[in-house]
Amino acid sequence: MYINRIIFTLISSFCFSFAGFCQIKWEVRPQSAVTDDVAALCRSGYETHDWVKAIVPGTVFASYVAAGLEKDPNFGDNIYKVDRAKYDQNFWYRGTFSDVDAGGGRVWLNFKGINRKADIYLNGVLLGSLNGFMQRGHYDVTALLRRQGENVVAALVYLPEQPLGNYGMPGYISSAGWDWMPYVPGLNMGITDEVFISHSRELVMENPWIRTSLPTNARADLAVTVTVRNASARYQRAELRGVIQPGNIQFSQSVGVQPGRGADVKFDSKQFEQLVINNPRLWWPSGYGRPDLYSCKLSIFMDGVESDSLRVSFGVRQYSYDTVGHVLHLFINGTRVFIKGGDWGMSEYMLRCRGAAYDTRIRLHQEMHFNMIRNWIGSTTDEDFYDACDKYGIMVWDEFWLNANPNLPADVNNFNANAIEKIQRYRNHPSVAVWCADNEGWPEPPLSDWLRADVAVYDGGDRWYQPNSHAENLSGSGMWASHDPRWYFTAYPESEGGNRGWGLRTEMGTAVFPNFESFQKFMPRDKWWPRNNMWNQHFFGPAAFNAGPDEYDAAITERYGAPSGIEDYCRKAQLLNIETNKAMYEGWEDHMWEDASGIMTWMSQSAYPSMVWQTYDYYYDLTGAYWGAKSACEPLHIQWNPVNNAVKVVNTTGRDASLVASADVYNMDGTLVRRYSAVASLDAPANTASTVFTLGFNADQRNLALGKPAFASSTATGEPAAVTDGRSDTRWASTESDDQWIYVDLGKTCNVNGVMLNFEDAFAKAFAIQVSDDAQHWKDVYSTREGRVGRQRIIFDDVAARYVRMKGLERGSWWGYSLYDFEVYGNDGVSGSDLTDVHFIRLQLKDKTGALISDNFYWRGKKRKDFTALNTLPKVKLQVASAVVRRDGKCFVEATVTNPAGSPGVAFAVRVQVVKASTGEQILPAFCSDGYFTLLRGETRRVRFEMDAGLVGEDGVRVVAEGYNFPRGVEQ
Repeated sequence: MYINRIIFTLISSFCFSFAGFCQIKWEVRPQSAVTDDVAALCRSGYETHDWVKAIVPGTVFASYVAAGLEKDPNFGDNIYKVDRAKYDQNFWYRGTFSDVDAGGGRVWLNFKGINRKADIYLNGVLLGSLNGFMQRGHYDVTALLRRQGENVVAALVYLPEQPLGNYGMPGYISSAGWDWMPYVPGLNMGITDEVFISHSRELVMENPWIRTSLPTNARADLAVTVTVRNASARYQRAELRGVIQPGNIQFSQSVGVQPGRGADVKFDSKQFEQLVINNPRLWWPSGYGRPDLYSCKLSIFMDGVESDSLRVSFGVRQYSYDTVGHVLHLFINGTRVFIKGGDWGMSEYMLRCRGAAYDTRIRLHQEMHFNMIRNWIGSTTDEDFYDACDKYGIMVWDEFWLNANPNLPADVNNFNANAIEKIQRYRNHPSVAVWCADNEGWPEPPLSDWLRADVAVYDGGDRWYQPNSHAENLSGSGMWASHDPRWYFTAYPESEGGNRGWGLRTEMGTAVFPNFESFQKFMPRDKWWPRNNMWNQHFFGPAAFNAGPDEYDAAITERYGAPSGIEDYCRKAQLLNIETNKAMYEGWEDHMWEDASGIMTWMSQSAYPSMVWQTYDYYYDLTGAYWGAKSACEPLHIQWNPVNNAVKVVNTTGRDASLVASADVYNMDGTLVRRYSAVASLDAPANTASTVFTLGFNADQRNLALGKPAFASSTATGEPAAVTDGRSDTRWASTESDDQWIYVDLGKTCNVNGVMLNFEDAFAKAFAIQVSDDAQHWKDVYSTREGRVGRQRIIFDDVAARYVRMKGLERGSWWGYSLYDFEVYGNDGVSGSDLTDVHFIRLQLKDKTGALISDNFYWRGKKRKDFTALNTLPKVKLQVASAVVRRDGKCFVEATVTNPAGSPGVAFAVRVQVVKASTGEQILPAFCSDGYFTLLRGETRRVRFEMDAGLVGEDGVRVVAEGYNFPRGVEQ
């Protein structure tokens, strides 16, 4: 909900009055260093030379950093060296302003949020106390103002109580440190939201609420409610008027309010037929339509004179939900929405994200084709966040402030009061889609019942109430480390909590290393290489906990070869980022509506300069994770399943599409391997994932066990060799006990990546697949407790092995284990001889006119996880040209990148940047249309950039392109 007082406009810590402009000048100082009483503190002319200039909205620690009193906390381990005791105490804020004219009416001092608790004074008089960062203060200060001279507002802000979870809630829980951000001195205490002055007569309005319902998408019924409060000592009558735009929809009614009381004024479409909107402009999430918004101006008039006025932005939409198959599904305006999104831990670890920075962050989410952000533990509290989500069509999974701890907040009544305030503040935002109570747990009684009732009463039950972020029709949390792409397609990606399956996963992620340009901004040069504890200070080590940096590190070496230094490490890391983050979304899309209803990555943005859990990084640089997610989440998308080689077209829009899908496979030298090419026309219905064809790689995956000898722990029926004879009418059965096994000797070490078991009625309920080099020492590559009768194909990561064993752990019947077939899949190095060790898959999707809709590119290895052959690609030199246009405060750059026809080879993983002409410094933030693409000989790609012209200044710009197999090339 965006509310703007019509008679008063607030910009940051500035305010306006009828008498003109006035600025509140804020300073801050520890309570322990202030020896004067409140009366002295609030005297005009009080000496403050030892105070620190304060940033409002902001925090105490951020103010000291901005004043240069602390070293840059982003850099190195500076923040870990700060003396916490200096900030972990109470602080006074002191603000001064003058020249306020009431204009014959009333003057109000407004606080929109303080972390965590504060006593508020004006000119020495206690106005009240705020407790919880959702609580607002709206103080009538008319009688306390000094009409001439200086007014002093003072706030004694108290340090949040620890432990923050859940004792000190509501608050910014990760301020005490998490596995992705450090402890913030002072725990982000401060005046964290706007402070402003407003004017009115005796009647003021608060908590406007506009609800929309859709009998059909061609008609919207509106209901408008607002509380009118009487600030005088006598009964008042007035007229409340409303105007909705677009459409110039006007409505009004009279209202009477008792002295010192409030009255709820309601306008309903049943009584006010003008609140029935035919053919409304609906608010849709990204990919499903336009996120159209309406505005409503509400004004209250006393004797024809305006007493108060406000404006509310809202969207016409209606959410609905179901849990068919124990999977939560979300609908908007009657259309089921496949959720693609990301989690926000915090907007910025020191609460320095404000205003336009939210617009940038949310637009980057829209550019990735996301449609939801999870506001984890309610840690983002700024109205600007919700406004930007409304603008860009990004739904919000919004949470309260509980974190799976079996304890209640210190004051449950205060917690509940803050929850009500939150609902009232944000319920008009069409982007809010779900209210969630607890991160990975259930609220302790009585909070779950209270929060459920709060949503029902103060949001009218218009959104879903979800008690637990990873259970109750959800598929759990995690995992949070890097996996081979096939893992995301294989039943079932592991998680903690919730139901088994793809389902709706509210968090799953991986470490994401930044590009070198960002790495050097926060890492001291002497700590660049090799990996060391300073990396751990930025969460690439034990401090990262679930992010699995060791596994990430090993995957880079295994897949791309041991890095030669930090620049090589960053370069190879981006390929891993692309692979895993693309597969994460594509794995869920591959099972769209069969089980899966959506996924959100942990995390989609960066609150602190780090190497984990981000898409764009702290400095807005676009990592490989950004480009992988952006590709996978296209509204119309073509993708490859690396497990079964099926190609699907995924339509996550509300519109049917007629398309042409094609696939081509190229060797490393860029030559087309024609036998793998495929093309098909299809009609892709809205909200579907349709298989169009299967690439011919399956022919390269032989049953390596066919005709090979087999050995068993026991035999009750048949012979072990029956499982490898290629016949499904012969079988082997063990004796009747759980601990039984059968293995196949492949005759030599092979690359193995899957098996097929065909069980008779005597099946294994729980079993493991194991591999060995000597038939003595075995290693698990797969295990399950969901065995079944009949055929089941099992895929696992490539492993070199000679012996493959099924080890029974628990029988599913009274008998032993009985198998018709035991097939082992892999590659013995003979098949697929027409493919180079690494080869490329290009998938394209075009409309009936031939216009390109989706262009998806993969690299595949004959040894599935070995891409080291990419290091042998010949060096190429690209041609880069660009044109620059400045318009409306923006700088637009269009670059043309060409791999010449005479080039020695493929230009792999091309990254294009815009830099300042004079210094070569990367210009960020910049919105970019394409990145990490591959060009065959003679191919050209156009890349568009947009950035604020102020970032360029009077300087010029240059376009540079670099890639995996060529140095940086500059525009010609």
